[in-house]
Formats: sequence, C-alpha cells, structure tokens
Amino acid sequence: MCGIVGYIGNRRVVPILIEGLRRLEYRGYDSAGLVFHHENRLHKFRAEGKLANLEIVVDEQIGVPSRTGLGHTRWATHGAPTKDNAHPHSDCSGDIVVVHNGIIENYGSLKEELLAEGHVFSSETDTEVLAHLIEKYLEGDLVAAVRKALARVEGSYALGVLWAKDPDILVAARNHSPLVMGVDDNACYIASDVPALLPYTNQVIFLDDQELAVLKRGEYEILSLEDGESVDKLVQIIDWNAAMAEKGGFKHFMLKEIFEQPQAILNTISGRIVPDTGEVDLPEIGLDAETLQRIDRIALVACGTSWHAALVTKYWIEKWVGIPVEVDIASEFRYRKLLLSDRVLTIAISQSGETADTLAGIRRAAKLGSKVLTICNVVGSTMTREADGVIYTHAGPEIGVASTKAFTCQLSALFLFTLYLGRIRKTLTPEQIRDMGNGLLQTVAVIEEILPILQENIRVLIEDYYDVRDFLFVGRGLNFPIALEGALKLKEISYIHAEGYAAGELKHGPIALIDKDMPVLALVPKDSVYQKTVSNVEEIKARQGRLLLIGTEGDEHLASLTGDVLYLPEVHEELNPLLYTIPAQLLAYEIANRRGCDVDQPRNLAKSVTVE
Repeated sequence: MCGIVGYIGNRRVVPILIEGLRRLEYRGYDSAGLVFHHENRLHKFRAEGKLANLEIVVDEQIGVPSRTGLGHTRWATHGAPTKDNAHPHSDCSGDIVVVHNGIIENYGSLKEELLAEGHVFSSETDTEVLAHLIEKYLEGDLVAAVRKALARVEGSYALGVLWAKDPDILVAARNHSPLVMGVDDNACYIASDVPALLPYTNQVIFLDDQELAVLKRGEYEILSLEDGESVDKLVQIIDWNAAMAEKGGFKHFMLKEIFEQPQAILNTISGRIVPDTGEVDLPEIGLDAETLQRIDRIALVACGTSWHAALVTKYWIEKWVGIPVEVDIASEFRYRKLLLSDRVLTIAISQSGETADTLAGIRRAAKLGSKVLTICNVVGSTMTREADGVIYTHAGPEIGVASTKAFTCQLSALFLFTLYLGRIRKTLTPEQIRDMGNGLLQTVAVIEEILPILQENIRVLIEDYYDVRDFLFVGRGLNFPIALEGALKLKEISYIHAEGYAAGELKHGPIALIDKDMPVLALVPKDSVYQKTVSNVEEIKARQGRLLLIGTEGDEHLASLTGDVLYLPEVHEELNPLLYTIPAQLLAYEIANRRGCDVDQPRNLAKSVTVE
C-alpha cells in the first residue's frame, strides 16, 4: 500500500518527487524518502513520519540540478515505521537503490542466503533483500540483474531501481502491485497511482504483472520479466486533471469529496440513463444479453466500504431481478471452496481496481469458468483489464482515505446495473425502469440541495457526541448496510469504537450494551419496514439509550422519541441508501474534525490495500 514515484528527464527531480509523494501520501505515511543521482553518486534522504518531515530534510536539495530520482511514502508491513526502515533501501555499496510497494514473501530465506555470503543489512524490511539480491547478480547490466533477482522472488512488488554507475536509465517492474508509467516527449515517470502524474502528463501506460520497464529521457521499453522479450503497450489518455486532486478551498479532501457527490453521481450515470424516459443502457458493459440471460446466480466480491455497496446490491437484484446473490468479503472468498461455474456472474467492486484480495478472488472465479464484471473508478486498473466486462464509476480521484464519493458512485452504478439486468431478463417493465431511473436523478438533486444545511445541523448536533467512547448504528432492510458503513466511517477517522447492526438483531445480544451513556444512531426512513424499525427504537429508548435519529421530513413521531433528529426529504424507497449515506458521512467527518483527528490520513490506514 506504499506509494512510489520516479522521474528521468530534463527537469530538476527533487520538486517532482516531492509533489508526486504529496499526491500519493494517502497510500501510507509512516515514513518517506527519496534518492537522486548527482555528481556521479546517489544522494539518499529519509525521514520518519509524514512527508512534511522529509520536506524539511531535503529543503536545501530543491535546487540541485539532478534529473533522475525515486521517491517513496511508506505504509509499514515488515519493520517498525522508523527512519532506518524508510525507503529507499541500498545494497552494501550504496550504489544500488530500490523503492518498493508490496511484500516479498520469501525474504527470510533470501536474507539468510545473502547474510551467509557476507551482505550487511541495515533495516528490518523485506525490501532491502531486493537491493542486495540485485547487487549479487549485477555484472554491468542492471536490467539483467533485476530480472535475475526477481526470478528468485515470491510475493508482490511494484518497484523502482537506480544504479549510480548507469544514471541514464531507471528500471521499474510490477507483479501484483499497481504501477503506472507516464510519458511525454522529454521525460518518463513511474507512480503507484495516476494523481502523482497529473501535473506533468495525462499520457499513461499501465504495467501488467511480470512486466519490466526501462525508462530513459523521453523514451522507454517494456519487457517481459520471464523471457526479456519486448512488449507492446497501449498509451492511454487520462481525462482527470491536476486540479481535481486539490482541496478546492475545503479544509479536508474528505469534505470536498462529500460535497462532490452530486456531480460525481451524475458523471457516473451520464450517458447511461435518459432523463426524459428513465431508460437505462450500459453499452460498454462487455457482457452480451445471452450471457446475462443464462446466469442463475451472482457472486458479489469486495472489501470494506465496497462490501457495503455489495450488501445493498443484494437487496436490489434479488428483489427486482429474482436471481440469488451471494456477498463475500474478498479476503474470505479467495480462500474458501468456491461453487462457481459459467452460469455464475462474479462482480468485483473496487475503487482502485488494485485491491489485492478482490483481485485474487476474481482470478480464482475466472479459472472456475465464471464471467467477471468489475465496478471500478480507475480506468486501466488491473481488475478492469482482467474482467470480461466493466462499469466505470467516473467519481474522479478520491484522495481521502475514508471512501465517500466512490461509495455513492458504486451504489449508483450497481443500481443502474440492476435496472439493466431487469430489462435484459424482462423482470422489470419499462414503466418500472423509468420510475426508478428518474428516482435516481431526483435523489441526486435532493442530495445537492440538502448538503450545506445538513452539514450545519450536524456540526451543532455533534457537540453532544464528539467525545463519546462508543457508538451503535442500526438500520433495517436496505439501510442495514448503511448502518455498517456509517459505523465504519466513524471508527476510521475519529477512532471511536462504533458498530453497525441490523435493528432487529439488537435483542439477540447487543441490547445488553444499551444504557444512558450509549449513543445509538438509527436510520428510520418512511419505508416498508418503518414500523419495525420504530419498534426497535422504542426498545432502545426504554433502556435509556441516547438516541440520534435520521428520518423522513414530516415524521413528527421521531421528535417525540428524542430531541436529536435529522430530517431528510422523501425519495424513492430503493434510493434511500444513497440519501442516508450522506448524513452518516458528515457525522463522521464533523466528529473527527471536532476531535482534532487527521481526517484525510487516519492512523494505520492506506487508501488502496494492495497487499494481503
């Protein structure tokens, strides 16, 4: 989950590396480092903690006329988050440096072998093994040495390598960890994610597993790691711009991304839904009607917030299409016995398209004959390339570690897929599709209208809740997954212990937690299970629980239960998950901000989980 960046060209490298790391810091911020070539040797700088600490260390190096370098921001796996364990890592001579994202699974046996041969290690990391292994095989040809070293390696890696004695090339390689190249007429770049490249180029090449790139000033070659043969790759144009990854006047990226949701959802549904008729089409889906008619089961696979989107989708598809749906956490799915075939459609949901467990899961599914559909935000990511079909969410870059707009865009894309599948399989009438399609458009308008006033109301409300130790979130039906998502958001960024429950499950154990000090947020829209949810709320009130309710405008009964009620406009019942997500996100944000937490970079987390 670390972030790496590299540059070789005609511009001064240190400012480029720092800017690239700043845009990648969401991937990890335990330590940071960079290296550049100058006056026939490599100059390495590292610092514990966030990137700002490294910037202080390299402040006097900004003007150094070096044109080649690598940078790294770390999310610690092997070894504590210290300066000694910060990347880049070197060989014994200091002439070879490596930055790495991933995990070298057999580093222990390799390290024992290298130690026996006299190599001296200075860190606890698995990465340092790579530098010494390349040193072992280096006989004047860096590319050949990297290939030989990686042939010995088991695990995942995206890496950049520099050698002091050949400063005119930068070598990069990838296996099970994301790596993208940027190109223009005078320079080449590498990065873990597209935002690091956007200030300099929108022309990118996504490396695939077992590929190696040799970068020079304005030219490059991509080789197969296995046989060294040249590989032709497509240069893609990214339609994001650098400004999209800036805060735009908001205090935090997360808040900016919450407020971007109406436009992001519109971007996701644009061209796929006709405003006047509500008709839905997904021309880019990549799965023909015959395939979609033949399936008799759907497997939804995801992690974290994306898993909550999958839970909502199960309700939609089973109700409106009539196909059984299984929802799996990807880290469990990949290791259990899978009962899949060509009559099962596996749907992977991932913001980044690089989530390690989800990627491993869909590869297993594909081997068993299942067709794979990916719901993803990043064009050209590994999951989109390996799937049979794709629905892009078009949320734009999401920098805050806690997902917001990516989640609501996933819900929107999956709702459209439900309508599309219902049309293909004739389980939905044109009138029903039009009604729900227009309902989605109306929900977007409602979200845009309520966001500012909702934030103000929540900012006042949280004064009674920001210093609590625990929080329960409850909901029923379509809003049960939103209770899970609300609890996840709160614990992610405020470090308050929070749990989400199906409201009907309270009396099967969790109700024992309820007392006057336990705040409970209940989602109580006027929907088909409204009376059941209200009964659960009454049970909480009877045990003196501190109630915070979110319900439908005009529902005076909620005000009789507690003084803390947030009212939302009524929308189509099927779209309540989209609407009720918004106050849950804002509540988490405002509490975390009030507590002085680092909202965009919460401790121990990283944006894209690319290691198991």
